[in-house]
Amino acid sequence: MAKPTKKQEELSHAFSLLKKKTEIVKFLRDLLTSTEIKELAKRLRVAQLLSKGTLSYKEIAGLVKTSTTTVTRVARWLKHGKGGYKIVLKRMGGRKEETNS
Repeated sequence: MAKPTKKQEELSHAFSLLKKKTEIVKFLRDLLTSTEIKELAKRLRVAQLLSKGTLSYKEIAGLVKTSTTTVTRVARWLKHGKGGYKIVLKRMGGRKEETNS
């Protein structure tokens, strides 16, 4: 992956300025459409299920109501990405499992 552009760095910096969950929710809603937010949430859910290693890609796709292509992409990013999913999943580890949404 290429070095982040100045605009990408500014976006990352903007997220780092948010301190509360409610601030992040508001910023995401202003930045993205509700459909885009739902898709990002699905990717995170896929990553959670993949990290457990107990379901097939097809089972995960059915559970999350997404495509097997999305599951495959998330799996590739989990294995060969920059480690962002792993950081978030580790930090979320203490949270109680939520229902599928």
